Amino acid sequence: MASAHGKPGIVCVGLGPGDPDLMSVKADRLVRGALHVAFFRKKGRPGKARQLVQGLLAPGVTEYPMEYPVTTELPVDSTDYVAQLSAFYDDWCTRLALLAQTKQVVVLCEGDPFLYGSFMHLYTRLRERTGTAPEVVPGIPGMVGCWHATGEPITWGDDVLSVMTGTLPEDELVRRMQTADALVVMKVGRNLLRIRRALTRTGRLDAAWLVQNGTTATQQVARLAEVADDACPYFAIVLVHGQGRRPEAAW
Repeated sequence: MASAHGKPGIVCVGLGPGDPDLMSVKADRLVRGALHVAFFRKKGRPGKARQLVQGLLAPGVTEYPMEYPVTTELPVDSTDYVAQLSAFYDDWCTRLALLAQTKQVVVLCEGDPFLYGSFMHLYTRLRERTGTAPEVVPGIPGMVGCWHATGEPITWGDDVLSVMTGTLPEDELVRRMQTADALVVMKVGRNLLRIRRALTRTGRLDAAWLVQNGTTATQQVARLAEVADDACPYFAIVLVHGQGRRPEAAW
């Protein structure tokens, strides 16, 4: 399913962390030239990826909102959750493959599609069923935009960076926080309290930052210890910077 020069096929575009200026030149060109775009969203919501390209799409573009059948209503490890999501990805794999026989379909994904991205589930299905992997355009991951928003380097020297999700059980968060120098915790949202408890147990709460909607007009950056316990957006990231080896200053 070759997608170069508008030929029929599927190409997934990583849109970066939120600021349109941080989108790659290739991603920008594909988005502006797209005649058919697909994107994930929660039912009743505009969809984060779709919001990121507002004003960039050509007039008359055909849109295919891929609405999740379930998000936070069920535990992610429940049989029903897994079954509904599997059927959802199977259905959209079939639909996109059919469209791609005659059209180029640009799938929009925030951040980088291969880092906790929903498109990965379509990518593997499409590769197995069609024999050809869709093209994927890399994007700057959201966590990169967030640690730049703090104004501090995330790692120094030999620091070990650990990336984890806030959906992990508290004890597992603690175990992983104890074995890394620098931390990135994604998928915060309603998991904020669990993440805060884990950081407190490991003695790292005072060093943690919370970045909400990083690189966007609504960006908020604060020390996590100074933030209230109210649930924060799903698009929030908790960071703990490494403090590793570095040359001594000469002055």
